[in-house]
Amino acid sequence: MAEKKIPKATARRLPLYYRYLRFLYEAGRERVSSAKLSEAVKVDSATIRRDFSYFGALGKRGYGYDVESLMNFFSKKLNQDRLTNVALIGVGNLGQALLNYNFRRNNNIRISAGFDVNEKLIGTIHQSVPIYHVDDMVEQLKMQQIDVAILTVPSEIAQEMTDRLVEGGVKGIMNFTPIRVTVPSHIRVHNVDLTNELQTLIYFINYYQDFENEKESATEDDHLNDLFYND
Repeated sequence: MAEKKIPKATARRLPLYYRYLRFLYEAGRERVSSAKLSEAVKVDSATIRRDFSYFGALGKRGYGYDVESLMNFFSKKLNQDRLTNVALIGVGNLGQALLNYNFRRNNNIRISAGFDVNEKLIGTIHQSVPIYHVDDMVEQLKMQQIDVAILTVPSEIAQEMTDRLVEGGVKGIMNFTPIRVTVPSHIRVHNVDLTNELQTLIYFINYYQDFENEKESATEDDHLNDLFYND
């Protein structure tokens, strides 16, 4: 069966499926049902079956999914067998935290070059990653054939750095700045706004807390009404 066009939401869930399948494989599991997979990754089983259907028949009715073959399938889809070098633009507090992390649990992703304007950082090596001046960024991106960049610079220079990344030939940018940068249509940008995500989380916490309080209040009113009318 030919693959269909994959929705963005499905594509975002593929790494989640892969990581759990790898965990199962390393634990010696040979097969898994969509129900068990659903319980582990917190995605309903109907969604999982629909996601998998975009890639053809991956499982067997009554058997479930073969862990090793499914893991290998998603490994190829996610290019787990190929190392992707990533550039870090901005080696401030957040940038240095990312350098310390450097995707150590992933064998196929690595920050291989950092760029900044701080003279104390330029020419040094942090967590095995060399730090260059941003003026050398275009040249280094082309020389090292880097396709992906992480942007952690101040907002006022976000677009300028993005323009240089485009000139350097990157194909994808993970943007940690609050600015929505402009890029040509062939370049993909994923915006990661930590403040926005945290504010959204707090909103839902407060919303559901208010909702629960209203339910409790309504229950108490009903109880008082029952007592009143029963009397």
